[in-house]
Amino acid sequence: MALLKFRGRDAGTAAPVKPDLDDLLAGYSIEVMPRTAEKVEDFRDLLPAGTRVYIAHIDGTPIADMVATAARLRAEGFEPMPHFPARSIADRATLADWVARYKGEAGVTQGLILAGGIPTPTGNFAASMDLLDTGLFDGFTRLHVAGHPEGNRDIDPKGGETEVMAALRWKQEFANRSDADFAIATQFAFEAGPVLDWADRLAQAGISMPVHLGIAGPAKLQTLIKFAIACGVGPSLSVLQKRARDVSKLLLPFEPLEVLTALAQARAAGRGKNIERIHFFPLGGIKANATWAIDHGGNSARPASLEQKDQTP
Repeated sequence: MALLKFRGRDAGTAAPVKPDLDDLLAGYSIEVMPRTAEKVEDFRDLLPAGTRVYIAHIDGTPIADMVATAARLRAEGFEPMPHFPARSIADRATLADWVARYKGEAGVTQGLILAGGIPTPTGNFAASMDLLDTGLFDGFTRLHVAGHPEGNRDIDPKGGETEVMAALRWKQEFANRSDADFAIATQFAFEAGPVLDWADRLAQAGISMPVHLGIAGPAKLQTLIKFAIACGVGPSLSVLQKRARDVSKLLLPFEPLEVLTALAQARAAGRGKNIERIHFFPLGGIKANATWAIDHGGNSARPASLEQKDQTP
């Protein structure tokens, strides 16, 4: 694995890594919001050069702040991938304005196209398919669409996945006609089994878009449970609930080592080959997540700022 150069030095010191996670974590992506990005002095102190950084769109955040965050990430050597949430976009003119500003001011050529978390559309768009159909993303080099390994009751209220799978088949057909590279970026999960079963069902349904699997970064257990319930995480939530019943572990940070190790082992045995990348949700903070990823194989070297922290008495 090639060594990466971080700001101000040749990063030649190998980090302590877990070898069986190297391939799985190679090229991982991570997510930020404008307000959390403001707290990071320089992303080059935390992330490998060229890392894809999703920019989450939270309703009420001005588009100017979103575009400024993308421009900053581009200037620091990263690949910004902003969210385009259909239900939060009023009309075609608004979407065209967003796309033009991202392209013109931040050089954005990648986007995550999704329905969005609000139940009632703001305007004309109700689903990611509505956005793709506008043709306004022509010229983008990469487009990601949402995936839900444990289902999505907004789409399938009864808990099945008939409508979810139908939507993914539509997106696969769209991807087959597109010049852009497509992938499925998923909600986070805490257990490998349901994810692997879902990945198998995708392959059986002829859905060949690679999966960029959402994983919650290290965080307090209470924080993860809160976000998991709010985001509709399904059966794998039981992993957190079981841990919460163990008083000795209640106050310890939850780390994704177990689920990632199980996924790496499954891939080595031939399953889950369509799981191409890991996408981190840094619910416990981007610095903690970035450090954890580097220490467990997400990079072969650590930024100088993290090494200095370890050497501080």
